[in-house]
Amino acid sequence: MAVHVLAVLAYKEGDRVTSAHLAESVNTNPVIVRRLLLALQRARLAETRRGAGAGSRLSRSPGRINLAEIYRAVEAVEPFATPSRKPNTACPVGHCIQQTLEKVFASARSALERDLEKTTLADVIDTVKASGVCGREKAV
Repeated sequence: MAVHVLAVLAYKEGDRVTSAHLAESVNTNPVIVRRLLLALQRARLAETRRGAGAGSRLSRSPGRINLAEIYRAVEAVEPFATPSRKPNTACPVGHCIQQTLEKVFASARSALERDLEKTTLADVIDTVKASGVCGREKAV
Protein backbone atom coordinates (compact mmCIF):
# COMPACT_ATOMS: atom_id res chain seq x y z
CA MET A 1 0.00 0.00 0.00
CA ALA A 2 2.90 2.37 0.75
CA VAL A 3 4.35 1.93 -2.73
CA HIS A 4 0.88 2.50 -4.21
CA VAL A 5 0.38 5.73 -2.23
CA LEU A 6 3.84 7.05 -3.12
CA ALA A 7 3.33 6.05 -6.75
CA VAL A 8 0.17 8.17 -6.90
CA LEU A 9 2.11 11.09 -5.40
CA ALA A 10 4.88 10.55 -7.96
CA TYR A 11 2.33 10.31 -10.77
CA LYS A 12 0.89 13.67 -9.71
CA GLU A 13 4.37 15.21 -10.19
CA GLY A 14 4.47 17.52 -7.16
CA ASP A 15 0.77 18.39 -6.94
CA ARG A 16 -0.64 17.87 -3.47
CA VAL A 17 -2.99 14.91 -3.15
CA THR A 18 -5.58 14.49 -0.40
CA SER A 19 -5.80 11.38 1.73
CA ALA A 20 -9.34 10.90 0.40
CA HIS A 21 -8.01 10.77 -3.16
CA LEU A 22 -5.20 8.40 -2.16
CA ALA A 23 -7.69 6.19 -0.30
CA GLU A 24 -9.90 6.06 -3.38
CA SER A 25 -6.97 4.86 -5.48
CA VAL A 26 -5.92 2.25 -2.92
CA ASN A 27 -9.58 1.36 -2.27
CA THR A 28 -9.39 1.81 1.49
CA ASN A 29 -10.43 4.23 4.21
CA PRO A 30 -8.73 7.67 4.34
CA VAL A 31 -7.88 7.07 8.02
CA ILE A 32 -5.69 4.12 7.02
CA VAL A 33 -3.96 6.25 4.40
CA ARG A 34 -3.36 9.04 6.93
CA ARG A 35 -1.70 6.57 9.32
CA LEU A 36 0.46 5.31 6.49
CA LEU A 37 1.38 8.86 5.52
CA LEU A 38 2.62 9.48 9.06
CA ALA A 39 5.11 6.63 8.71
CA LEU A 40 6.16 7.92 5.29
CA GLN A 41 6.64 11.41 6.73
CA ARG A 42 8.80 10.05 9.56
CA ALA A 43 10.97 8.38 6.92
CA ARG A 44 11.11 11.69 5.00
CA LEU A 45 9.54 10.17 1.91
CA ALA A 46 6.43 12.35 1.88
CA GLU A 47 5.29 15.66 3.31
CA THR A 48 1.75 16.62 4.22
CA ARG A 49 0.14 20.02 4.67
CA ARG A 50 -3.13 20.80 6.40
CA GLY A 51 -5.41 23.75 5.78
CA ALA A 52 -5.07 25.83 2.61
CA GLY A 53 -3.35 23.77 -0.07
CA ALA A 54 -3.89 20.61 1.98
CA GLY A 55 -2.56 17.30 0.79
CA SER A 56 0.56 15.23 0.47
CA ARG A 57 3.40 15.09 -2.00
CA LEU A 58 6.78 13.41 -2.27
CA SER A 59 9.59 14.98 -0.26
CA ARG A 60 12.09 14.25 -3.04
CA SER A 61 12.10 13.05 -6.63
CA PRO A 62 10.85 9.51 -7.31
CA GLY A 63 14.23 8.63 -8.82
CA ARG A 64 15.81 9.22 -5.41
CA ILE A 65 13.41 6.93 -3.51
CA ASN A 66 14.00 3.20 -3.69
CA LEU A 67 11.66 0.42 -2.63
CA ALA A 68 13.95 -0.62 0.24
CA GLU A 69 13.46 2.80 1.86
CA ILE A 70 9.70 2.43 1.54
CA TYR A 71 9.86 -1.10 2.96
CA ARG A 72 11.89 0.05 5.96
CA ALA A 73 9.51 2.96 6.57
CA VAL A 74 6.41 0.82 6.97
CA GLU A 75 7.45 -2.70 7.92
CA ALA A 76 7.53 -2.75 11.72
CA VAL A 77 7.42 -6.53 11.94
CA GLU A 78 10.36 -8.63 10.82
CA PRO A 79 9.51 -10.57 7.65
CA PHE A 80 11.18 -13.64 9.15
CA ALA A 81 10.82 -14.16 12.87
CA THR A 82 11.57 -16.96 15.25
CA PRO A 83 8.85 -17.99 17.70
CA SER A 84 8.82 -16.12 21.00
CA ARG A 85 8.73 -19.36 23.00
CA LYS A 86 12.13 -20.86 23.66
CA PRO A 87 12.63 -24.38 22.28
CA ASN A 88 13.66 -27.29 24.45
CA THR A 89 17.44 -26.95 24.72
CA ALA A 90 17.74 -30.63 25.72
CA CYS A 91 16.64 -31.52 22.18
CA PRO A 92 19.49 -31.67 19.62
CA VAL A 93 17.45 -29.54 17.21
CA GLY A 94 15.96 -27.23 19.85
CA HIS A 95 19.44 -26.55 21.19
CA CYS A 96 20.57 -24.60 18.13
CA ILE A 97 17.57 -24.05 15.84
CA GLN A 98 17.00 -20.40 16.78
CA GLN A 99 20.61 -19.35 16.19
CA THR A 100 20.65 -21.28 12.91
CA LEU A 101 17.43 -19.71 11.66
CA GLU A 102 18.47 -16.22 12.77
CA LYS A 103 21.49 -16.45 10.45
CA VAL A 104 19.36 -17.66 7.55
CA PHE A 105 16.69 -15.02 8.15
CA ALA A 106 19.25 -12.22 8.43
CA SER A 107 20.73 -13.28 5.10
CA ALA A 108 17.27 -13.44 3.48
CA ARG A 109 16.29 -10.01 4.87
CA SER A 110 19.54 -8.55 3.57
CA ALA A 111 18.97 -10.07 0.12
CA LEU A 112 15.41 -8.73 0.06
CA GLU A 113 16.56 -5.20 0.91
CA ARG A 114 19.43 -5.35 -1.62
CA ASP A 115 16.96 -6.34 -4.32
CA LEU A 116 14.47 -3.62 -3.35
CA GLU A 117 17.26 -1.02 -3.45
CA LYS A 118 17.63 -1.69 -7.18
CA THR A 119 14.15 -0.38 -7.97
CA THR A 120 13.19 3.25 -7.57
CA LEU A 121 9.76 4.78 -7.35
CA ALA A 122 10.52 6.33 -10.76
CA ASP A 123 10.98 2.81 -12.17
CA VAL A 124 7.55 1.86 -10.81
CA ILE A 125 5.94 4.95 -12.35
CA ASP A 126 7.64 4.33 -15.70
CA THR A 127 6.20 0.81 -15.74
CA VAL A 128 2.75 2.07 -14.74
CA LYS A 129 2.78 4.72 -17.47
CA ALA A 130 4.05 2.23 -20.05
CA SER A 131 1.09 -0.04 -19.35
CA GLY A 132 -1.17 2.60 -20.94
CA VAL A 133 -4.00 1.81 -18.56
CA CYS A 134 -3.64 4.89 -16.34
CA GLY A 135 -4.72 7.30 -19.04
CA ARG A 136 -8.08 5.52 -19.19
CA GLU A 137 -8.68 5.48 -15.45
CA LYS A 138 -10.11 8.42 -13.53
CA ALA A 139 -8.91 7.35 -10.03
CA VAL A 140 -5.35 8.63 -10.44
